Amino acid sequence: MKFAAFETSTEWCSVALWRDGELSAIEQRAANRHGELALPMLERLLAAAGLKAAQLEAIAFGAGPGSFTGLRIACGIAQGLAFARSLPVLGVSSLEAMAEECGAPRVVACLDARMGEVYYSALEKRGTRWEEVIPAQCVAPAAAPRPPGDGWVGCGNGFAAYGTMGLRLVYPEVHPGAAAVARLAAPRLAANEGVDAAGAAPIYLRDKVALTTEERKRR
Repeated sequence: MKFAAFETSTEWCSVALWRDGELSAIEQRAANRHGELALPMLERLLAAAGLKAAQLEAIAFGAGPGSFTGLRIACGIAQGLAFARSLPVLGVSSLEAMAEECGAPRVVACLDARMGEVYYSALEKRGTRWEEVIPAQCVAPAAAPRPPGDGWVGCGNGFAAYGTMGLRLVYPEVHPGAAAVARLAAPRLAANEGVDAAGAAPIYLRDKVALTTEERKRR
């Protein structure tokens, strides 16, 4: 199977190309330029592989949680590419992708959600899939539930913003990337878990975009 994957849920913009088990990817810090950078990145990957966009058989994307604008960009690009060719689309949790990037078998994924909160989940690798030990949630760092047992490794910029949160080992620099999205998507797409483009949607976890003036004064 040949498919493209996009991840734009953080300040990083990344795109990956999966070709029957071979994976290539590009990423860069994007500030607010994700929408400008993503498709040219895909074109570079396709050109290097000697492929055309018409040869893609599916599209995967980082569904979130993360930046509201970033999530809409990844989902919108995936839908746009898929609609034109009736391709299946698969959204992959950005927290799960971050756990995949980390590589440890027990991972606490934590992204800074701003407004004094984090996007948070504890995931354990079981076979080829990640299972949520603590479901993904938006929570104040002090209220984040600690996972049971030992051997947990933290990853994500939530730890850079709020400290280790009780974990011994954290990697704040780890972020969700399109390569991890592609690795996670490949077996799911092979199992026909993709959906029609119209059914693709981001995972927000929180509806609120910003604090009010009064809320900022109280902080």
